[in-house]
Amino acid sequence: MKNVLPKFQRPIQGIDEPRTEVSHWDKAMDAYDAKDYRKALIETINYMNPELLSGKESDNRISLIKGQGSAEIHVEVNGQIFSVKAPFLKVTDATNKVALFRKIAEVNFNPLTLSQIHLKEDTLWFEYEMPVELCQPYKVYDVLREICVYADDYDDEFVEKYKADFYKEAHVQPMAGEEIEQVWGQLTDILNDYKNYSAFFKEKRWDAFQWDITVISILKIVNMPYVHGTLRTKLQEYVHNMFNGQIDFQHRIDKGTNFMQKLCAKSKDEFMKDIYHADAFISLKWRSSVQILQDDAKNLEKTVTKYVNDGDNFSLCYFLQYNFLYMLYNFNVEELHKNAIYDVLEKVSGLEPQKAAPKLLDTYYSFLNGSTKATSSSGKGLFAKLFG
Repeated sequence: MKNVLPKFQRPIQGIDEPRTEVSHWDKAMDAYDAKDYRKALIETINYMNPELLSGKESDNRISLIKGQGSAEIHVEVNGQIFSVKAPFLKVTDATNKVALFRKIAEVNFNPLTLSQIHLKEDTLWFEYEMPVELCQPYKVYDVLREICVYADDYDDEFVEKYKADFYKEAHVQPMAGEEIEQVWGQLTDILNDYKNYSAFFKEKRWDAFQWDITVISILKIVNMPYVHGTLRTKLQEYVHNMFNGQIDFQHRIDKGTNFMQKLCAKSKDEFMKDIYHADAFISLKWRSSVQILQDDAKNLEKTVTKYVNDGDNFSLCYFLQYNFLYMLYNFNVEELHKNAIYDVLEKVSGLEPQKAAPKLLDTYYSFLNGSTKATSSSGKGLFAKLFG
């Protein structure tokens, strides 16, 4: 097998995928500091998803209802009170109530930090409210994200484990014919690349790179905005485990390899049942800004510098590939930053490491310096000469 980098193709655009506009965050913070609490709240919502208030009156009462996967998020600003509610499960005669309520009590202590789950008649609700003057942007962001994340995550788990029912059918849109073939083609490429590179690293006895190709493959799939259901839950679980330094490294490789083998054995129909477009109130990823992404890049600088000084193009390329994908996994980035990463990963697809390294480096340093552009460097920038 020729020693070139794995292929990458950017995912197709998700329908109603929330897009971040960082300028709204600055406006929200300025308004809160000026004690214009209502404007701060409105700009925080605009930051999280500008489409939510588009075309709506926001001078008086604000009322929003929108799906988040299979959950439904209700936001009300009535008078001086801001409230968030999310009905997400029905308790039925078939439900294992004792086990479910014990789990709800546990969740209310941890991981929930602001909202709580309450039982009203036969429906479980996430709820939180506070006076508008306490709607500091970070707090509003945290409570909305918390409810959206856990309402969307726990419903599938609780239905499966405790025989609860969904509050309502999720508002989803199945993939169209051409979309199905395009997505399946991308998945097939990712899984075939995984099998080929895993076999190559095994033959070379480069065991550490089994971790790299496993993480790269999982992140490529989980970053697709139309991957949902139990598939997404399992992918997120393995992302967490693969990056968990408290778990023995070889154990992580073994578990990740086993998981990837199971994915490779899944049929097209098995994959496609968890692949569809779904409503999203907000992105479930963490808030981003130029500074946040700079800080993230700064955490990589020591390792990047070592690989550059050692002339280790191979390690550098794999390190930057999976860290760019991990950045997209963790942060709700603006289109500018997303496209910069997509651009460079597509440009280095199938290139030998010595040719790919300068391109990846230019994009990395643009994040480090806060100078990212929508189209990545061609590789003739400041750091290209190191590998020319």
